[in-house]
Amino acid sequence: MSRIGFKPIDVPAGVEINIDENNVVTVKGPKGQLSEAIDSAMKIAINENVLVVERPTENKKHKSLHGLSRTLISNMVEGVTKGYEKKLEIVGVGYRVQKQGKKLVLSLGFSHPVEMEDPAGIETEAPTQTEIIVRGINKQLVGNYAAKIRDWRRPEPYKGKGIRYSGENVRRKEGKTGK
Repeated sequence: MSRIGFKPIDVPAGVEINIDENNVVTVKGPKGQLSEAIDSAMKIAINENVLVVERPTENKKHKSLHGLSRTLISNMVEGVTKGYEKKLEIVGVGYRVQKQGKKLVLSLGFSHPVEMEDPAGIETEAPTQTEIIVRGINKQLVGNYAAKIRDWRRPEPYKGKGIRYSGENVRRKEGKTGK
């Protein structure tokens, strides 16, 4: 049984949390502002830089919403203070990336380059031709955009070519053997 919902969230200095009557939590910090609608059954209380989420009953739905609500708020607090980043690596002969203004231009073995426009609230960076860094304050958007980039060329199991997360272990297969 998970007990994540019971863990209190420490609110760092410089972070302001507002909760309106519809349980919409707004978090303002040095990197920006995020807001999320939390289920109305959950009770959210702030006491001296510590935020606590409480559930009304012990039924299964409330238990699952308890942990989810606490984690969403915790991710917002971390996002506006530190931010999130995902690193991607490009492996393969001729595969490379360039940054042109707000666009990522990927050369991935197709007959044309793939151009991806950075969405609002997301920054991308290409320090080398084989590295991509995706940054932002919203954990969900950062992960989603990194997954969209990776979907253009997932790592294949025979040669390991493609776009992979930094540190991702690609399972390799043995090719056909001759006679």
